[in-house]
Amino acid sequence: MNVVFSPVALADLLEIGAYIARDNPTRALRFVDELEAHCQQLGQAPGIGVQRPDLAEGIRVRVKGHYLIFYREDLHGVRIERVLHSARDLTPDDLKRRDAR
Repeated sequence: MNVVFSPVALADLLEIGAYIARDNPTRALRFVDELEAHCQQLGQAPGIGVQRPDLAEGIRVRVKGHYLIFYREDLHGVRIERVLHSARDLTPDDLKRRDAR
């Protein structure tokens, strides 16, 4: 199944990488690669994430370390909507669709 990243999710990955790179640039690159690989695995088994209807319809979440990968499955495949730190106080506004596929 195809996995695509929303522009907001791509920006999340860049922000995560920049934050980690302040202390360890090498680890930042590896960790963002690990996050992306974790996201790509959702194409193999999209149902493994936990449903979060309290945040948005059809949204699921998968955990990678201290980060939450929010995604949806549709006819086109899996769309990664956001990648956020688990310490955030999340609201439905954090997961509103801001762009078209």
